[in-house]
Amino acid sequence: MTQEQDKGFRMTGRKVVIIAVSSFGVILAANLTMAFNAISTFPGLEVDNSFVASQNFNQELAEQLALGWDVKASHDDGILTLSITDPEGEPVRVAYLDAVLGAATHVRSDQTPEFRFTDGAYRAPVEIGPGNWNIRMHAVAQDGTEFRQRVVLRLD
Repeated sequence: MTQEQDKGFRMTGRKVVIIAVSSFGVILAANLTMAFNAISTFPGLEVDNSFVASQNFNQELAEQLALGWDVKASHDDGILTLSITDPEGEPVRVAYLDAVLGAATHVRSDQTPEFRFTDGAYRAPVEIGPGNWNIRMHAVAQDGTEFRQRVVLRLD
């Protein structure tokens, strides 16, 4: 071997170990970053205690389905409209309505619209952009029956 050949690149065991450890370090850092972002932006909780919520689920579901309500949401010109109709297609005026509007993937932009019943539907001024939105709605019928539903609103 000449001196020129000795000056070239040589792959040693030490370099292989450094490359391997660096590669796995980058992968681990990316995975930890993604996991942290997933957990911090969406808590994943629908109810505080799933066991307690499950105790009356079937009865509450049957009562809610017996109402026969159909709920639709739309957003035009800065107004969020929640249309609740009975089985005959007539507008329903509820005793109580509470709703949280938020993005499907995180809770940081959640807001609680102030709905007013006008022209057969519930309307509230809300400024939102395009995307996939969820309305987590809780209403109480005039007879006291609770109604809970997540209404999906897709804006293009």
